[in-house]
Amino acid sequence: MDYPFKRGFKPDLERIEKVMAEEFPVEIKRDGEKLLLSYGALNNIAVWIENKRLFVTTESASGIADDVVLDTNKRYRDFLEGATGYNAKQRLQMAKKEVSK
Repeated sequence: MDYPFKRGFKPDLERIEKVMAEEFPVEIKRDGEKLLLSYGALNNIAVWIENKRLFVTTESASGIADDVVLDTNKRYRDFLEGATGYNAKQRLQMAKKEVSK
């Protein structure tokens, strides 16, 4: 998925890395211009910036306890909000607009 940045939220990888570190208390690896980590119900999260948009790919783990899934989802939503400036409802509205074009 890719996400636009709200005005005032710079498409800066250093800033994105700080937001990731706040939400995911694990080691964040850097592979060129990509940030990589694994946390909870997600085996892999890759984040990068391209054309002033935030790109995120995830790979889910299977057989994970419900409480871990809920924690991971909350942290992921909070990360996206901190990184882009848009909350989940706003991101959904923008995605619907993109689809209707």
